[in-house]
Amino acid sequence: MADEELTIKVQRCDPAVDNQPYWQKYVVKTRPAMTVLDALFEILNHQDGTLSFRYCCRAGVCGSCAMVIGGRIRLACETQVNQFIGKKELLLSPLPHQKIVKDLAVDYEHFFDRIKEVKPYLIGKEPYPEREYIQMPKEREPINEPIDCILCGSCTSSCTVAWTNSDYIGPAALMKAYRFYADTRDIAKDERLDVIESENGVYRCHTIFNCVEVCPKKLNPTETIQKLKIKATKRRLFGRKKKTRSKS
Repeated sequence: MADEELTIKVQRCDPAVDNQPYWQKYVVKTRPAMTVLDALFEILNHQDGTLSFRYCCRAGVCGSCAMVIGGRIRLACETQVNQFIGKKELLLSPLPHQKIVKDLAVDYEHFFDRIKEVKPYLIGKEPYPEREYIQMPKEREPINEPIDCILCGSCTSSCTVAWTNSDYIGPAALMKAYRFYADTRDIAKDERLDVIESENGVYRCHTIFNCVEVCPKKLNPTETIQKLKIKATKRRLFGRKKKTRSKS
């Protein structure tokens, strides 16, 4: 099949010089198995070296190339351009409601600040084992899904609550909190609930499911948020679990 041309309109903006974003049109000759990220490189290398966008692994693992593609948040490295051939044009824009660094690249600082709030690391029981904490398959089951989150920011950028409340922890951070809360090796469950039980935590979620629709890994942040709500509510009703101390 002969290569076909695709018109791509990119939302561009350099905050240092532009008062507002504008659209710029490019025409790309497509090829079989070409991704949107490939098309962006085609533009960057052969048409406009000033175009800016993020990428890293090019394999749907790092989440760096998340953007709005054809009206929907997707990963550019996983999205094939052939599905847009025959349409008038393909629109590309940065993740919504994020500070723009330049063109399609957004500032992730605020996003990762929210992730840091939930202590996204294992807090194990001391003394630490010499090699590893043993965990059986059944024990790992609850974290099989949330552990696959790649922190691309798609869910948070699609969340209507995050759009209007910059203090909201957000679905990505809440899923990360659940990932460690549900880990049988972790002992900081109360510490994590203290963070997410606030006004800007789990109770701020409106259960709209935007985060589920845009997740490139087919995860369900809304479900994990509801699980955290249940844990937080039970703790309010029945109190914290008493910590047992070893006799000296």
